[in-house]
Amino acid sequence: MKKIVIANHKGGVGKTTSSINISAGLTKKGKNVLIIDTDPQSNLTESFGVFDPVKDLYLSFSKGEPLPIINVKKNLSIVPNSLNFSGIELEIAGRMPREIILKELMAGLDKTFDYCIIDCPPSLGLITLNALVAADEVYIPMEAEFLAYRGIDSIVGIINLVKKHFNPGLMIKGVFFTKYNEQRVLTKEIKNQIKGYFGDNLMKTAIRVNVALAEAQSSGKDIFEYDPKSNGAKDYMSLVNEIIKR
Repeated sequence: MKKIVIANHKGGVGKTTSSINISAGLTKKGKNVLIIDTDPQSNLTESFGVFDPVKDLYLSFSKGEPLPIINVKKNLSIVPNSLNFSGIELEIAGRMPREIILKELMAGLDKTFDYCIIDCPPSLGLITLNALVAADEVYIPMEAEFLAYRGIDSIVGIINLVKKHFNPGLMIKGVFFTKYNEQRVLTKEIKNQIKGYFGDNLMKTAIRVNVALAEAQSSGKDIFEYDPKSNGAKDYMSLVNEIIKR
């Protein structure tokens, strides 16, 4: 099982949208996929029509219960989350070893799924740390905005610390733009700067601005179900093809 984290400590960059549609694209390629929602806002969970789950990620982190895996579509399952998870970092702060809780919970899933996508909260706290310790690869979505570029050092620094102390095999496999508008002069400038920073890790595919992506999520569908001919569907399938090749 390939374990992929979708992470960026900046909010609103499309982490959840990307987690949903990358996962859906992988299922269209015949892969069996698990998504873990580690964000207490639980937007991903609710996007699949799961509200107030009886069992959620909080019970696994807090009580050590097995991950509650819910099949939501053919070849696609999720581990749901809820607002109960919002205080979990304080709860586990004194626990040792607090950094490997998710990794231990995921033990034994390798033979069940081809891919596990971990959707992270917009922070670099203990939950994102747990996701990075458990993962093989990191993909970083970002907007072509000046402040997004300025913050990239923070997440790269955390990833390097995780590699050094907990997970030497962890790799940044790709950085990709979301809400992309190539007509803007600033977009081109930021793209050149990111290309200089990440080199070949900047993915060829960028997710263009596309209202269908937001509409799909609010209707409880992935972009391939909602509008398979949209730019959003074309871009995410192109991104999935890149991920598989990498």
